[in-house]
Amino acid sequence: MRDGMRRKGLMAAAALLSGVLTLSACSGGGDDEPAGDSRDGGSEQSDADRAAEDANTSTAVISITPDDAADGVGINDDVQVSVEGGTLDEVVLTAAESGTEVAGTISGDGASWAPDAQLDRGTKYELSVQASDAEGREAHETRTFTTVSPENSFTGYFTPEDGTTVGVGMPVSLNFDKPIENRAEIEAAVEINSTSGQEIVGHWFSDTRLDFRPEDYWAANSEVTVDLNFDGVEGAADVIGWQDRTFSFTVGRSQISTVDAESHQMEVVRDGQPLRTVPISAGSEETPTYNGIMVISEKLEETRMNGATVGFTDDDGEGEYDIPDVPHAMRLSTSGTFVHGNYWAADGVFGSSNTSHGCIGLNDAQGADDPDTDGAWFFEESLLGDVIVVVNSPDREIQPDNGLNGWNMSWADWQAGSAL
Repeated sequence: MRDGMRRKGLMAAAALLSGVLTLSACSGGGDDEPAGDSRDGGSEQSDADRAAEDANTSTAVISITPDDAADGVGINDDVQVSVEGGTLDEVVLTAAESGTEVAGTISGDGASWAPDAQLDRGTKYELSVQASDAEGREAHETRTFTTVSPENSFTGYFTPEDGTTVGVGMPVSLNFDKPIENRAEIEAAVEINSTSGQEIVGHWFSDTRLDFRPEDYWAANSEVTVDLNFDGVEGAADVIGWQDRTFSFTVGRSQISTVDAESHQMEVVRDGQPLRTVPISAGSEETPTYNGIMVISEKLEETRMNGATVGFTDDDGEGEYDIPDVPHAMRLSTSGTFVHGNYWAADGVFGSSNTSHGCIGLNDAQGADDPDTDGAWFFEESLLGDVIVVVNSPDREIQPDNGLNGWNMSWADWQAGSAL
């Protein structure tokens, strides 16, 4: 009995020893250095190293937007740097190819940084940031990213220009350089406010043109502010907006001129009061002037007019007319309708007959240097956005999208063209 117990004891000891050896083998200890010693010594060394590392590590934590190697980054507010547990010491943003450094500003409390202006599209940038904590220990972060390319972004070109004074008929017209599929999103990203309090609604003439207007002409002497919030808005698949732009314009006095093609007279009315009646010559029976409401969209002191550019050619394909120095010309349509000075017709034409190819002619002098002519007077008294209404012409009414002439559309039809 005692021998059996002794044998069991020896077997248990052997099993225990076997278990110790097995554990030693799994721990990775070598023959020269017992595994237990290696594990204990390594733990003490790691803790010491960790403590030393912690003592030298900055508590400043830098955060950067966008992520490293990001593509298609917006050029307005998409690049931002901030820090917690410290302050920013230096932020350097550089265009990788040119090496040009981008100006930026660290906030007064040292907690954030942003570029001072828009970045360039389709450009790779390198960003380097240094911050430090209260103990002066430095933290560093770097990023590279590429901004949205022109091929994958759209631009909205706008009329009127910022800071201008315009007539009461001037719409806000946006022309996009790429077709817009997500019309509602883009229209909603345009905010327009007027001191007149008028309701302003958009109308899509095409997938690249969006105009805005109130129901009636703008109130005279009002201020209009337009915010284009296109940055980051998807206009179509893989086509993103980049503009974050505000512009404004002033609506001046009201001037509406009515051209009667039958009586050959133009009555100019300012702020509801007759200002002057001017004799004119409208389009001939073969080439009549459009009827309808037209808005002055361009002013040229002198310009060249060639019939070939608007489809008036002779049998040889040459322009039926080619006048290099037409004075005091103001565009009324995209298709080539102008009100302009005319020095080549006899004085007796104005007020008595219609002889033009569709334009409205006023008596004028060659060289555009005689301020006493009707053409010079009307040019000086007119603003971009002033309204000219043509009546009693044998031609049809001008199309609303031919120039800035959306006033030839009823308010209900105008509203129906809104994506909202």
